[in-house]
Amino acid sequence: MGEIRLNTVLEDLILNIEETVKRAKENLAGVVNSTMTETYWLIGKYIVESEQNGNIKAAYGSKLLTTLSKELTLRLGKGYSRPNLNNMRKFYLRYPDYHLVSDKLSWSHICELIKIDDDLERSFYEKETISEKWGVRELQRQMESALFLRLAVSRDKEGILSLAQEGIEIQTPEDVIKNTYTLEFLNIPELKQYSEGDLEQRIIDNLQIFLLELGKGFTFVGRQYKITVNNIHYHVDLVFYHRILKCFVLIDLKKNSVRHEDIGQMNMYLGYFAMEENMPDDNAPIGIILSKNKDELLVEYATYGMDSNLFVSKYELYLPNRKELEKLVYNILHDDIQNG
Repeated sequence: MGEIRLNTVLEDLILNIEETVKRAKENLAGVVNSTMTETYWLIGKYIVESEQNGNIKAAYGSKLLTTLSKELTLRLGKGYSRPNLNNMRKFYLRYPDYHLVSDKLSWSHICELIKIDDDLERSFYEKETISEKWGVRELQRQMESALFLRLAVSRDKEGILSLAQEGIEIQTPEDVIKNTYTLEFLNIPELKQYSEGDLEQRIIDNLQIFLLELGKGFTFVGRQYKITVNNIHYHVDLVFYHRILKCFVLIDLKKNSVRHEDIGQMNMYLGYFAMEENMPDDNAPIGIILSKNKDELLVEYATYGMDSNLFVSKYELYLPNRKELEKLVYNILHDDIQNG
């Protein structure tokens, strides 16, 4: 009995020490990252101030960073390549107050963020990276797919500014819906013939990235979710649960244009889930029909008087045209000036 008690005490002791060491390592990593980031910011500051002073720029001209890189590498070792010094310089210029990110993001994250010229767009990705704990690859994917611009084009000026300053805030079903979903990660050539089953399987094979594209709060429940009404079996392509809105999210995939009967079927799915699957504290389910093409007028007529939680969105198999999105967002932001 005493031996069992001793083993329990010993195990508790080991667990306490293990947890303390783990915490110490995490804190140390945070301190190291913060110190490194501050150091790089200061190096960028020295470079910019030297350039502005004029004397060193006159002496070395455009070769300043190249010369500096060679000298620092000789004296301090690796880590001072010309591209890295240029990143430090840009970091100082983009972030006059390095405390905003120094203890929250890694240097690799910062190197991605400083690529963005627009302050509003950079602010959005910064806020979302911190709140959603995106890794560098996740941040790169969201930047490449122009997430900020895709969300911004469906907002007014005030909405765009809020998006940049606060990030994505989810309070209603409309907050989790995109007009267009970018599925370039499925690697389906634009002209290739594929079935809805192929589309679904590729999404399942790339579920982690698909969840990233859906946005914050989504958890996967199942595929081909079976429901039975009057001994007739139906299958919802994909079912998720949204932990923030506390509701099921049903997705039906259509490889071509959405038809009115597709909308009627989704409405039936929503009714079934609301009455048969929901727990007492669940909110009304959301339905998304994800189609290759969308006839806006047909959708307007077919959804007339229906559940407002039913949405029809498009998907694209390629990355969006960034220049076109930038132009649209620019027009929204400056519309009040043009009309003034």
